[in-house]
Amino acid sequence: MKKVGIPNVKIAVIDSDLLVRDFVTTVLMYCVNRDVLSFDNGMAAWRYVQSDDGPDIIISEVAVSGLNGFEFLAKFKARHPSKKCLLMSANPEDEQIAKESGADAFLAKPVSVNDLFKVVEAFVV
Repeated sequence: MKKVGIPNVKIAVIDSDLLVRDFVTTVLMYCVNRDVLSFDNGMAAWRYVQSDDGPDIIISEVAVSGLNGFEFLAKFKARHPSKKCLLMSANPEDEQIAKESGADAFLAKPVSVNDLFKVVEAFVV
């Protein structure tokens, strides 16, 4: 991950697994001291992202329902090319696909606190 600081960042986490979603959201809220939005499916997140006040950074599970992570990434980058979209997956094969698809970073699951600190360090001022 290359460093790209975003002041007053808004972050959204998309994961259908409640435990993972709550873990990632809680750690990020603690790190950036801001609200972090969470969604259990890609379609709900997409409806929110379409607003002008949408998030600056998306962290999405690849295998999420509604719009999967790759579909979400393509739509998000087409609408907001300068905003950041990170994908996460337990499947190591998804990392190369994520990079080729334009993801700004990839997080291997299970995601650790250190992985999330690196995200904050790279993308948040």
